[in-house]
Amino acid sequence: MTRPPNPWLATRSRDGDAYDEPYERRAAAGEDVHGEANFVSSYGVRSVLDAGCGTGRVGRELARRGIDVVGVDLDPTMLATARRKAPGIAWHNEDLETIDLGRTFEAVAMAGNVMIFLTPGSEGRVVANMANHLEPGGLLIAGFQLAAGKLTLARYDELAAAAGFELAERFATWEREPWVAGASYAVSVHRKGRTNQ
Repeated sequence: MTRPPNPWLATRSRDGDAYDEPYERRAAAGEDVHGEANFVSSYGVRSVLDAGCGTGRVGRELARRGIDVVGVDLDPTMLATARRKAPGIAWHNEDLETIDLGRTFEAVAMAGNVMIFLTPGSEGRVVANMANHLEPGGLLIAGFQLAAGKLTLARYDELAAAAGFELAERFATWEREPWVAGASYAVSVHRKGRTNQ
């Protein structure tokens, strides 16, 4: 059976420097562009797997704050930017569905719509593999857009539950705006069970 194409690799121009440029411009103008890193670091975690890290924008900021970060992404062009901007961080060009880093983290961060850019049909296996990379009680933090034909929150919660997670918190933005039904974006925090599944 042929796997469907990965939607990110199939449709994006994938220039890492061009992807980062708007954030750098906004930061130079004095805007705080680190909402995701602010959110993740607020949990006091000391180690983070930046899953679907892209150019490493979130992971680089977390590392700057003293957090142990490892990044994984399927896109080598985005990772080229990450490696150039933060050569001291371990960046892995691998699939979230199958990667085995041989270690666990206190949190997995999946920012930037990672869940809706996965290869269709792999979502459950990716969530389960992220559970394999989390310590008992660790956090799976994912933010993604909600739109017709895309992964629903109900389905995401089902996949998380099947992998041994419980929903801890949910917000409408990385700035912790309260979640309301019908919102177009969700940031979900799931906690891994204290015992391995």
